[in-house]
Amino acid sequence: MKPPQHEPLVLALVGATGTVGRTVLEVLDDLEVPVKALRPFASPRSAGTTLSFRDDDLRVEALRDGAFQGCHVAIFCAGAAVAREWAPRARAEGCAVVDDSPAFRGEPDVPLVVAEVNGGAAAGAARGIVANPSSTATALALVLAPLRDAAGLRRVVVSTYHSASGLGQGGVEELEKQARDLLNLREPDPPARFPHRLAFNVIPQVGAFVDGGATDEEAKIVSETRKILGEPGLAIAATAVRVPVFFGHSAAVNVATVRPLGAAGARAALAKAAGVKVVDDPAQRVYPMPMLVGSEDAALVGRLREDPSQENGLALFVSIENTRKGAATNAVQLAQLLARRSA
Repeated sequence: MKPPQHEPLVLALVGATGTVGRTVLEVLDDLEVPVKALRPFASPRSAGTTLSFRDDDLRVEALRDGAFQGCHVAIFCAGAAVAREWAPRARAEGCAVVDDSPAFRGEPDVPLVVAEVNGGAAAGAARGIVANPSSTATALALVLAPLRDAAGLRRVVVSTYHSASGLGQGGVEELEKQARDLLNLREPDPPARFPHRLAFNVIPQVGAFVDGGATDEEAKIVSETRKILGEPGLAIAATAVRVPVFFGHSAAVNVATVRPLGAAGARAALAKAAGVKVVDDPAQRVYPMPMLVGSEDAALVGRLREDPSQENGLALFVSIENTRKGAATNAVQLAQLLARRSA
């Protein structure tokens, strides 16, 4: 269904009761997105509960045939299985789709979009579906795109620091319980969501291992970043690590550019980039950290310096709120792009 220009949107929100779904509601308010009506959907066990949105208490429904009729855009914040089943059905009912799961990210005919980096790609959504990248790929694309535009990219090496919320509310609760048990001199239960105990530990495994020794998360970081940047041959190496932080993903990034840029040039390019906030005053102990991202709708970048061990080398550190700019905010921005392009 195409909204007339300037008409407030009729939005469907799938996975409305989850961490990202609830953050979408906050972002819609914070960005003052005009919404005529919002229809929240969740699993059958959450159906019947209510969510507050602006001045209304909205009743959460289970997905059903006809759920998307009359909606302009549906934002999917549920898992990949739900997206694969219901996103095509939403399209069949005339509703465009923004999907935050991994279901369609690798599909060649589904654009993978960070609004500030390749927002124009949303116009190529031939199937009416746009994929929202993983939060780490979003952060990388936001900081790499301005460097690429200024001096080209030759190679990128990234080590990521994934927070517990990357596994949803269950990950947060498991870390919290483990920390509480240990601080009270109790042996924690065996981990259910993580490969090992996460509290007071770091785990150099995010996702399942695949051929070659990488994890599927590391493979996704590489493939998604290449796709967003439109650089299929870019040399990228990734190591993903889970850390005992509740919210906020971070990454240490080492970049080799094609042409000389230097720290000053890189800082200037990043300072002008949309979706990026330079937080970089090491003398005052100011640099990106998960505790700073809060409600930020940008990737924070700092510790920016030259790497003398290689030609045209740069090193930097980036943090992003994985449930907000890394998920909900970008999804809302993509919904707005889809609505404008179909108007």
